Amino acid sequence: MRVREFSTELWLPLPPERLFPFFADAANLDTLTPPWLNFHIVTPLPITMRAGTLIDYRLRVRGVPVRWRTHIKIWQPSHRFVDEQIRGPYRQWIHEHTFEPRAGGTLTRDVVRYAAPFDFLVHRWLVRPDVEKIFAYRAEVLAKKFSNR
Repeated sequence: MRVREFSTELWLPLPPERLFPFFADAANLDTLTPPWLNFHIVTPLPITMRAGTLIDYRLRVRGVPVRWRTHIKIWQPSHRFVDEQIRGPYRQWIHEHTFEPRAGGTLTRDVVRYAAPFDFLVHRWLVRPDVEKIFAYRAEVLAKKFSNR
């Protein structure tokens, strides 16, 4: 299994303790997910976020319906959390979110370690471009939402 890594960072003008509550509300996943994925949280809201929380979603990846279950593996409010796909389209998907105080705001970092089935066929032309588009959308939404505060 070939494990790939994608990372991105974005500076936002709020301190981590003011920014983190947005990420701690699972309902905001809908806001951060591009509309073309037809993303829906299946787990009843509100969801209490903590280590061990399980969240179920439905979405469409390139038109194919997918069920996804995420396990919150690490939960360190205002600093870091890690979610891991335990059911879904990837052979592995581990997403680490970190929040570091920087220049009067927060440097947010996302590092995703992922493995796709048939990586040698799909990664370059399908998977990596999709991951990049999803995180570009997310950065755009976050920048718009928090730049005016």
